[in-house]
Amino acid sequence: MNLSSGTSMNPTSWPGPMFMPQLGSWNLMLMGQAFLVGTQQSGPRGGDKFYSSNWFMGAAEHSVGSGSVMVQVMLSLDPATITGRFYPELFQTGETAFGRPIVDGQHPHNFIMGLGLHYVRPLGSDTILEVYIAPVGDPALGPVAFPHRASAFEIPQATISHHWQDSTHIADDVVTLALKHRWLRLEASGFHGAEPGENRWTIQQGAIDSWSGRLSLLPSANWMAQVSAGRLSHPESLEPGDVVRSTASLHYTRPMLNEESWSSSLIWGRDHDTFTHHNLNSYLVESLLPIHGGNFLTGRVELVDKDELFSDTPDLEAQLDRTAGSTFRIGAYTIGATHDFAHLIRDVETGIGANASLYSLPAAIQPYYGSHPRGFNVFLRLRLKPGQ
Repeated sequence: MNLSSGTSMNPTSWPGPMFMPQLGSWNLMLMGQAFLVGTQQSGPRGGDKFYSSNWFMGAAEHSVGSGSVMVQVMLSLDPATITGRFYPELFQTGETAFGRPIVDGQHPHNFIMGLGLHYVRPLGSDTILEVYIAPVGDPALGPVAFPHRASAFEIPQATISHHWQDSTHIADDVVTLALKHRWLRLEASGFHGAEPGENRWTIQQGAIDSWSGRLSLLPSANWMAQVSAGRLSHPESLEPGDVVRSTASLHYTRPMLNEESWSSSLIWGRDHDTFTHHNLNSYLVESLLPIHGGNFLTGRVELVDKDELFSDTPDLEAQLDRTAGSTFRIGAYTIGATHDFAHLIRDVETGIGANASLYSLPAAIQPYYGSHPRGFNVFLRLRLKPGQ
């Protein structure tokens, strides 16, 4: 089915790092990745931490009549390996920890990141119907989420535009209907719009109160594009109002030698807050380039409009709103490298890497972040080796 999380897709030419054994008449798929990360960030609001971000995915596919079914499970130990309910990340916002908004930090993902059932049935030689039902899953909204995106596979930290583009990759009570004809795919989803709660070990269910739609184009194996929109009902527990999200993205993968590939993404996302009436835009360019000898170069550039940077300090937020406005455009510029060590651990791709981020910010908030805030990450990457 060439799926990532939920019904989202990377370009079909991307050689996803998975191995695919068979169990009787069932086709299985297993993949997993973990980062052990040490992060250091400068400035008055920067932080230091050692943590692990990780995920593991399994799927089982079997033919049923003229169609097929696939059960998909995705798990993460983030709730145990990211202590304090977040890791430091300058200018990141979204969700809560200990009843307060998370600012300058990234929340962990849920233990159950995905649990869904796909049914696919051909309606002719060029047309496919798909139904996706998931107690926890990824509705048809936005690009492939950053943990599973080909262009982000060697960057351990989240994008600061996550809640503008792909944060719905963990949503509850998802139902999606999709129709694919040749190079065109149309999807519609209903789901529960609230962001996951602070207890990351449980499944948080709720009424289907949100919707989304996505149109994807796959003109060739190397290219994939999507446009999508949706309305999220009261996504943030501490913020009133709904969010209307619009996204567009273009993804490119070029296969290279040694089963590696050069992957790049161009993404735009916009949130319209129905309570504040703010239109907040985000722009992202991201690329992963393999180099001979088991080396990878990574780059990411983001521009994001933020209006929650001081939501954890309401008095300061009100003061800034009076003197400088409530929305600030943040730039984040990240460059990094990873080196793979062949045969270090059997059946595991083991790499050591590092990346550095510089930030641009308006003068009005420099007294609180510093004139030139920056962040630095060193990490050990462990990934199940494909084809084993």
